[in-house]
Amino acid sequence: MLPFIDYRQASPDSSRTLMIDACDAEAIAREHGTPLYAYSRRAMVASFRRFEAAFAPVAPLVCYALKASGNLHLLRVLADLGAGMDVVSGGELERAWLSGSPMSKIVFAGVGKSEPEIAAALSGSHSLLGADAKGRRGEPVTGRGPVGLFNIESAGECERIDRIASSLGIDARGCIRVNPDVDAHTHRYTTTGRSENKFGIALSEVPALFARFRNGGRLRLIGLHVHLGSPIATPGPYAEAVAVIGDLIDRLASQGTTIEVLNIGGGYGVDYGQDAPAAIESFATALVPLLAPLKARGIRIVMEPGRSIICQAGVLLTRVQYVKQGRTKAFVIGDAGMHTLIRPALYEAYHFVWPATPRGGLTPGDLREDQPFDGLITCDVVGPVCESSDFLAQGRRLPPLEPGDLLAVFCAGAYGMSMSMNYNDHPRPAEVLVDGSACRLIRPRQRAIELIASELSVEER
Repeated sequence: MLPFIDYRQASPDSSRTLMIDACDAEAIAREHGTPLYAYSRRAMVASFRRFEAAFAPVAPLVCYALKASGNLHLLRVLADLGAGMDVVSGGELERAWLSGSPMSKIVFAGVGKSEPEIAAALSGSHSLLGADAKGRRGEPVTGRGPVGLFNIESAGECERIDRIASSLGIDARGCIRVNPDVDAHTHRYTTTGRSENKFGIALSEVPALFARFRNGGRLRLIGLHVHLGSPIATPGPYAEAVAVIGDLIDRLASQGTTIEVLNIGGGYGVDYGQDAPAAIESFATALVPLLAPLKARGIRIVMEPGRSIICQAGVLLTRVQYVKQGRTKAFVIGDAGMHTLIRPALYEAYHFVWPATPRGGLTPGDLREDQPFDGLITCDVVGPVCESSDFLAQGRRLPPLEPGDLLAVFCAGAYGMSMSMNYNDHPRPAEVLVDGSACRLIRPRQRAIELIASELSVEER
C-alpha cells in the first residue's frame, strides 16, 4: 500500500482495517464525521525528506506549492523542515507567511497577479489580513519584508511590479517564466509548457526583456523559471526543458546578462496505482547531471514540488448513503463527490477506492484497480451532487457494500481539499492531521449557515 497508510490490525483481536499511522480510519471517521480528509504527518515528512535527499547534490531551495493543499497546519509541518513556499495568489501569500516560512523563501508565481497582490508581496503594510495581524511567532505583518522572488509571466507584469516597487521604495527580484514549447505528455488541462498555453514568455522574447530591465528601476531580473505541467510521469520533458534553458542562459551571458537563479518548477509524477511514473530518484538521476554544471557556475537551483510531497499522505473518507442497482451496474452513493474531490470529473483522474474495513478479509495489497478477489461487484462510486459528472470512480469492482460502510479514496492529499467547493450548497469537509497515535482536527467542518451568512449580512433595500 502506501507508507504509513495501509491495512493492518488495529488490535490483536481485530480484523485488518485501514490504518493511518497508528490510528484506525473507522475511529477517525466516527469522531470527526464524513466526508473527511485525513493526512499522515509522517508520510508528509518522509516525502519531503526523500525529495531533498534525491536532489541533495545541487542543494535546491525546495518551495512547496501551496495550491496542492494549503491547510495552515500542513504548511507549518513543512516550514519546520525548512521548506520555502510557492504561492499563486494573495491569499496563499498570507498562508505562507503564517506558516512561519521566511518571506525570503517565498516565490510568488501566477499569471494574473493583481496590483494589491503585488503590493502585499512587497510590503507587509498591504497585507490582506490587516496591518495589526501577527505571524506564527508573533511578528507584526508590517515590515515583514518582500518575497524572495516573483515568477514573472509577461512584459506587462514586469512593468507593473517595477512601478509598484518604485512607489513603495522596495527592491523586487524576479525570474522570467520561459515557455520552452516542451510537451509534458500529461492531460491537456494540466500541461503548461507548450506554445499554445497561457503561461510564460516565448524564448525569442526573453533576451530583449532582460535588456529592457537591466538598468534602472526597482525590479531586478535575476533568473529564469520553467514549469511544464503536472503530473509528469518521466524525466524526459524536464531534461529537454533544462537543455533549452541552458542554451538560453549561455545566450544571455553572451549579451551581458548573468543568471543567478534557475527555477525548474514542479509537477513530478506520483504513483496513484494505475500508470506508475518514475520514482523521484529517477527524476534526480536524469536532472542532477544537467543542473550540477549550472550550480557550479554559481546559479542557485529552485524547485516547486507540491503533489509529490502531499499526494500520498492524504486520504478522503466518505460514508456510503445508498447502494442502488442499475441495469448494468450498481451505484454506490456516498457523502463525498465532485464537490469534495473534483479531479476524477475534471481530469478523468484515477483514485483507488476501497472499503476501510472490507468484509471477508478482502484487503488490498496495492492500489491497482483490478484486485484479485472473487465476489466483487461492478459499480460507480458517486456523490450527492446533481450532475452526471459527479463521480469518484466508474466501473470499479469492489466488495459488496451497504449503507453506513466507510470508503477510503487514496492519494487524495493533492488537489483534493484545495479544489473543493460548495456546489449545491454542500459545506466543505473537515480535515485532520494524524501523527502516530494522535489525531487532531486542523479544519472544522464548514457549517451550512456559513454558506449564507454573508448574504444575510446585506440588508434589503
